[in-house]
Amino acid sequence: MSSKDPYQYIIVEHQYSHKFKVTVLRAEHVTKGAIGDLLDTPDPYIELFISSAPESRRRTRHINNDVNPKWNESYEFILDPNQENILEITLMDANYVMDETLGSTTFPISCETIRIGQTKEVPFLIGKVTKVFLEMTLEVCSSTDLRFSMALCDKEKMFRQKRKERVMLGIKNLLRMEKGRCLPSSHRDVPVVAVLGSGGGFRAMVGFSGVMKALYESGVLDCVTYVAGLSGSTWYMSTLYSHPDFPTKGPQEINQELMKSVSSNPLFLLRPQNIKRYIEALWKKKACGQPVTFTDIFGMLIGETLIHDRMNFKMSHMQDKINEGQSPLPLFTCLHVKPDVSELMFADWVEFSPYEIGMAKYGTFMPPDMFGSKFFMGTVVTKYEENPLHFLMGIWGSAFSILFNRVLGVSSSDNSGSTMEEELENIKPQHIVGDDGLDGDEEPRKAGTENLEVEEEYQKNAQASWVQRMFTAMISDSTLFNTREGRAGKVHNFMLGLNLNTALPYSPFRDLMYQNSVEEEESVVTDPDEFDRIYEPLDVKSKKIHVVDSGLTFNLPYPLILRPQRGVDLIISFDFSARPSDSSPPFKEILLAEKWAKMNKLPFPKIDPKVFDREGLKECYVFKPKKGYKNCPTVIHFVLANINFRNFKAPGVPRETQKEKEYGEFDIFDDPESPYSTFNFRYSNQAFKQLHDLMEFNTLNNIDVIKEAIIDSIKFRKENPSRCSVSLNDIEARKYFNKDPHSKLHT
Repeated sequence: MSSKDPYQYIIVEHQYSHKFKVTVLRAEHVTKGAIGDLLDTPDPYIELFISSAPESRRRTRHINNDVNPKWNESYEFILDPNQENILEITLMDANYVMDETLGSTTFPISCETIRIGQTKEVPFLIGKVTKVFLEMTLEVCSSTDLRFSMALCDKEKMFRQKRKERVMLGIKNLLRMEKGRCLPSSHRDVPVVAVLGSGGGFRAMVGFSGVMKALYESGVLDCVTYVAGLSGSTWYMSTLYSHPDFPTKGPQEINQELMKSVSSNPLFLLRPQNIKRYIEALWKKKACGQPVTFTDIFGMLIGETLIHDRMNFKMSHMQDKINEGQSPLPLFTCLHVKPDVSELMFADWVEFSPYEIGMAKYGTFMPPDMFGSKFFMGTVVTKYEENPLHFLMGIWGSAFSILFNRVLGVSSSDNSGSTMEEELENIKPQHIVGDDGLDGDEEPRKAGTENLEVEEEYQKNAQASWVQRMFTAMISDSTLFNTREGRAGKVHNFMLGLNLNTALPYSPFRDLMYQNSVEEEESVVTDPDEFDRIYEPLDVKSKKIHVVDSGLTFNLPYPLILRPQRGVDLIISFDFSARPSDSSPPFKEILLAEKWAKMNKLPFPKIDPKVFDREGLKECYVFKPKKGYKNCPTVIHFVLANINFRNFKAPGVPRETQKEKEYGEFDIFDDPESPYSTFNFRYSNQAFKQLHDLMEFNTLNNIDVIKEAIIDSIKFRKENPSRCSVSLNDIEARKYFNKDPHSKLHT
């Protein structure tokens, strides 16, 4: 049995692009014609245009009063060799009002006209006498800026090694008082434990804060390798992992700061002086060529509320919190959706970590500082500054951007009294990805280039107009404000131009890893249209993609930690999703996760909804794999329920005074006056503490359940040292891949 990572031997195919380098050297005998030359000496410049290239238009500086100009300016274009690529060379004369075209010519770019690796100087005749000299080189891009692989990145592998040392010590400390305890005797016995937090707005964020405090102070967090979040839970994770004192300072003190942050009315952030500052920042982003939507503004509002003193914090900065394995690796998520397909039928899960951002479905990843940059065929053509964390927070929770009028308490006649879940069911794909008109892709205007003052005035007026439109959209009765269009996040498509014939299987070694049991093959009873088109690839021709809140498909981030490369043994999930009542069955989201896992051929324990009929509402439920599920994790599913907390202020410590009893006596979903609405973005200290303390109690009240599951995972590890029992000989023999002639994988 090989200890090497078998996934690194799978090649994720991608097509190489060509890099076309052009140096505009000089021109000779530039003329405007006999009469034109008498009136004015040319101020020439060269414009290069390749319509098939992503950054299609480039131009040199203009040189005043020179008929034999020398530029020596170089440019690069990324080209698809399977397309027809034509270089258009245009000689221009710069003027104050409107530049004049003096002539143009074309050059077909191919391996026939210019050899790979060859540098070639070519003169081009423009008109009867003018010559323009270009130096051109065509190269194959043998390496790309995207990482194409099914394997985890090297940094995450290194993190796992260092974290395993700490987890091994953490487990020994956690179980030291347990009788008959089963402790790991070597690194291979150490289980991989993941903690999951669902969406649910500030309710999820506050609830998860109590969970993390309990896990931290009980020592369970020291045994955890991954913490994954979705929507509201990502906001707490962002607050925690961006804090300058974490992990040295635990959640208790950080949660106190969070409580203060959410106690004030968020509407004060919409004061004109604040909006002006937001819009100016967004104009800067728009002016450099990046898309801007309402989600950018929502991200700023969330950032100002939760991380106001660290608005420049970036995702990559979190590496300092985990590089030595000192805390679990945080994983965040959103969805890529299509404009013409319901997100319940098609959605690509995008995962974010401090090390990489990408889509496992396509085996395509990039460093965090490249997310949002312009790519073509896997190569960056325009690199932008890394997006701040608050922008990502806006994307991760963009369901609230889509329904922003409800966040502000502005209920229109068609949705008054409806829940967020009911509203989201009525959202059509075009509502999520409508054209907001804020990030246009206009070609550079053909204005005069000599009068810089005129150009600067134009830009100033354009910015003022854009600021006014956005300001009006924010505070007035405008279409943008009262509809859901244009609210999704939007970024440049980092898979533009790639060759995607099929999606990758999440679990390519499934048939080699374990025998299927009868129960695993049982269908999950849900809507037949759910996930109906999840195997479809994204549109690689679209210049931009829409990224939205993952809660629009299901509200638990299981896809992040079900990747078999992560080999998770135990999942402790916390579901803060809204339910019709406090006593309602709490399995809607995990049943969707189960179906998604089955459709992606990923092992998942059978979720039996009838357990609710047998056992009633509990703080948590345990779902264990059946025999034969060699690589199936155990799931401990915590739900948002106030049961034992009403009578106990701590596990085993009953409430005695009237004040203590009143503190624990509250409803979450039954009370119409409850502060825990999904749309509530202001929590009093009392409301914050009650929800925080409830989830802290529920977690601590079931620590023994968690300990028992960890012990079982250690025993399983001792009996099955490798969670991925696939030998390199099996891979080389292609026992799996030969079954699928359409697979885009090969070894």
